Amino acid sequence: MGTAISLDLADDLPAATLHELAERTFAWLREVDARFSTYREDSEVCRLDRGELPLAEASADVRAVLERCADLWTGTDGFFDAYATGRLDPSGYVKGWAAQVASDRLVAAGAPNHCVNAGGDVRVRGHTATGDPWRIGVRHPWDPAATCLVLTGADLAVATSGVYERGHHVVDPRRGTPAVGLRSVTVVGPDLGIADAYATAAVAMGEPGIAWLDGLPAPWRHAVVTEDARLLHSRALPVTT
Repeated sequence: MGTAISLDLADDLPAATLHELAERTFAWLREVDARFSTYREDSEVCRLDRGELPLAEASADVRAVLERCADLWTGTDGFFDAYATGRLDPSGYVKGWAAQVASDRLVAAGAPNHCVNAGGDVRVRGHTATGDPWRIGVRHPWDPAATCLVLTGADLAVATSGVYERGHHVVDPRRGTPAVGLRSVTVVGPDLGIADAYATAAVAMGEPGIAWLDGLPAPWRHAVVTEDARLLHSRALPVTT
C-alpha cells in the first residue's frame, strides 16, 4: 500500500504462536495490497478503473469497500471521494480498514493486546507487554523528529491525514485542486477505516473541516494543526504528556 506497516503483539503467548499470528496478519495485508493497490497494474482497483473488470466480478472485499466509500461520500457531503483525483482510489479508507480488520482478527485469534501501525494509522487494543496503556505519538507537521501531541488508551483507532510527507496530495473534490488550510488532521474513534476517511475528508474541506469535525457525535474526537500552526483538539481527546 505504499507505506510501512508494523505490528506489536503484547500477549504472553508462545513464540511460535506469535510468529503464526504475525504471518497471518501480514498475509492479510499483502492480500489487501494485491487487490486495492493503485500502483500495481494487475490489482482489482486498477482493472476496475480501466474498465477491464466488471464490478459484479470483483471480490467481495472490493465490492464491500466501494459500497462503504459511497456511504462515506454521502456522510461527508462529498468531501470523501474515491474519485477525487479523477481515477478510482479508495486508499483514504482502505489503509485504515485493512488495519482494523487485522486487529479484529487478532482479537478473535486470542491476541487482544496489540498495536497495528499502518503508516501512522494506528489501532491499539488492551495494553503493552509491560501492562501499561498504549502511547501513540502524533507527528509534528513541521518537525519529523518531534510529536505535536501524545495519545494514550487501551482501545483506540487513530488516523492522521496531512501534507507533511506527500505535500498537498488530498484533493478538494468540489474544486478539483489540492486542499489547503489544514496541515494535519487526526481522528480518534472506534473504527480505523472510518477514522481514516474522516481525516481525509476534513483535510479536503480545509478550515471548514474544523467545524465539521466538531459536529461529529461521540465517541469521535479529533486534533487539527492549521497551516498557521494552531493546534486545536476535542476536549475529550485522551492526551497525555
